[in-house]
Amino acid sequence: MAQADSLELELPLFSLSPFFAKCLVGILAFVCFANSYNGRFVFDDSEAIINNKDIRGETPVADLWLHDFWGTKLNSNTSHKSYRPLTVFTFRINYNIAGGLHPVGFHVVNIVLHCLVSVLMLDVFSLLFGGMSCNHKGKKITCTPKASLLAALLFAVHPVHTECVAGIVGRADLLCALCVVLSFLGYCRALPGNNTGHSSVFWVLFSILLAAVGMLCKEQGITVLGLNAVFDVFVIYKLNILECVQKVLRRDKTSENNTFDKKGLFTRISLLASGGICMLYIRWHIMGTGPPAFTEVDNPASFADSLLVRVINYNYYYSLNGWLLLCPWWLCFDWSMGCIPLINSLSDWRVIALVALWFCLLGLMYQAVCSNNAQKRRILTLGLGFLIIPFLPASNLFFRVGFAVAERVLYLPSVGYCMLFTYGYSKICRLVKNKKLVSAAILGILVINVVRCICRSSQWKSEELLFRSAISVCPLNAKVHYNVGKNLADRGYQTAAIEFYRESVRLNPKYVHAMNNLGNILKEKDQLEEAQQLLSRAVAIQPDFAAAWMNLGIVQNSLKHFEEAEKSYLTAIKYRKKYPDCYYNLGRLYADLNRHVDALNAWKNATFLKPEHSLAWNNMIILMDNTGNLAKAEAIGREALKLLPNDHSITFSLANVLGKAQKYKESEVLFLKAIEANPSSASYHNNLAVLYHRWGNLDLAKKHYEISMKLDPSAPGTKENYSLLKRKLEQLQKKGRG
Repeated sequence: MAQADSLELELPLFSLSPFFAKCLVGILAFVCFANSYNGRFVFDDSEAIINNKDIRGETPVADLWLHDFWGTKLNSNTSHKSYRPLTVFTFRINYNIAGGLHPVGFHVVNIVLHCLVSVLMLDVFSLLFGGMSCNHKGKKITCTPKASLLAALLFAVHPVHTECVAGIVGRADLLCALCVVLSFLGYCRALPGNNTGHSSVFWVLFSILLAAVGMLCKEQGITVLGLNAVFDVFVIYKLNILECVQKVLRRDKTSENNTFDKKGLFTRISLLASGGICMLYIRWHIMGTGPPAFTEVDNPASFADSLLVRVINYNYYYSLNGWLLLCPWWLCFDWSMGCIPLINSLSDWRVIALVALWFCLLGLMYQAVCSNNAQKRRILTLGLGFLIIPFLPASNLFFRVGFAVAERVLYLPSVGYCMLFTYGYSKICRLVKNKKLVSAAILGILVINVVRCICRSSQWKSEELLFRSAISVCPLNAKVHYNVGKNLADRGYQTAAIEFYRESVRLNPKYVHAMNNLGNILKEKDQLEEAQQLLSRAVAIQPDFAAAWMNLGIVQNSLKHFEEAEKSYLTAIKYRKKYPDCYYNLGRLYADLNRHVDALNAWKNATFLKPEHSLAWNNMIILMDNTGNLAKAEAIGREALKLLPNDHSITFSLANVLGKAQKYKESEVLFLKAIEANPSSASYHNNLAVLYHRWGNLDLAKKHYEISMKLDPSAPGTKENYSLLKRKLEQLQKKGRG
């Protein structure tokens, strides 16, 4: 009691009732990230939400259990094995409620989840600091509301959480954290002294169930079982490692915990272990083809040949994660691709960082083990446990992960950091006599964090702001420059995009996606030779890069290297069997070579794989029209219109065919429909005028010739036809006068 009260007295903070404390924490959590509510879909949201058929309901709900987070089948070799069906299901609910891909609803849910987790953290920190209402050895453990409040406030406003809250895919971490918190609170109901009305086994099983639910939101959810065990063993059972070691050395078999229910502890830990093993087995079974295949650019250290180099760099990554918790100022959406150069020698000055990390960790561990102060042991043990255990899945210790550093994985470990920070602050308060100064310091930290969260949230509102914000943090990251370039290209600023793509390739000469995109822009700017060189390099580095093979074929076709272009297209199809765009471009090549049958077959393949492929349908109609096969052209056009009734280009092409077949009335209807959809097309008006000209409706023909010439005065064919029409009208007028 005295020890718990001492921490309470050391903190120069105001006391609040539980209700007002939760209101304060919730409001601050909301203020930090509220401005992200109207953000767009950014970065990974494109693949996980916009391009994910599981979100839009194109796949049955049951299939969510067979797909990964990105909508890929788990048994596919290209799957990342991120199995989070419950998170995907919440995205699907968002989509159905909003009636489409409207990001506001997605963002609001994320903000609410963070507020909820932050509020629940008050209860968690009360238990961690010693506020669990239970009896042990005749003593009632008291809470420390000031410490709990400060730790919860630090958690609510920590800027490292921005990616999880402002980035929609961060919902996986938020849902996982919510399940972890509820699982921990539920497990505490199973501990001695809690008269809940239910058996201890019930609450343990309930806690395991929530852990399983959390794991279905994100893999990190299973770590709560370890957190529960640490709390049970070191806080409730009060295991003192130092005393145990000393007794072993003295061969002393006596125990101070004789009165404790060892059988109950053994039952709870056994249930936790059994549940964890079952969850891991099921997860591994679901994974199907084994662990995912990542590339060197995702996690360079894991591909190092030397074990020493891997260990050094892993530990350097840990130190960077620790620094992000201590000083979350340099935040970046991506830390791969040269952002963190490998440490290849012990002479690298960055080794100091990992030495500092382990100096701090070992110092804290020593204090947690050897301190005579029970409260200090408790706080340091639990703080380290909550800091380290949730981070283990991202540590590369058990399996290779697909990133070097990722801010989102620090959402749960930050619980341990906030606890250790609060305890350290209380020690400073004891040493500093000027309480106003230390109060101002902690208030300043909270205010700075709130401001940083608001600023960082605004950067997550659009890809342009997000990507550009990373240049100053990770200037060596090729992916950052690539994303800035891609964003510029998507917005039509191709010249500016070229500079960033070139820098991306310079930083990472093996970055095939940057080469592919740069090659595409250069192709459009008619710089075909350089485009061919870049795309050839890309496929040489990654022979199965189907998109690069197709784009190389397009460039070779433009350079009149027809045989090479055909080989490139066929190679692309070899590596990607279902590639409608490649079949379309292959058909264009065959059409240029007058291989009409091959062209028709290629376009048929394109429309079979992608029935809404408008260009392929249109080219088939035009090809049949040009070769004089009007009946087949009409059949293809009618089939295409059934699938794409509002496509004005197909409507126009079919109208031309019907006009040549002297089906004037039907042709007129289709021409007018095409013009209604695209009234600014000069060719649409011209061809309708030609139809009227043939049909004998000369006044209407004159009208549409004039509209066509107004829209495109340089069209020679229209002027010629218009002149013929005028002469014909003049002749008719003369005959009429005669």
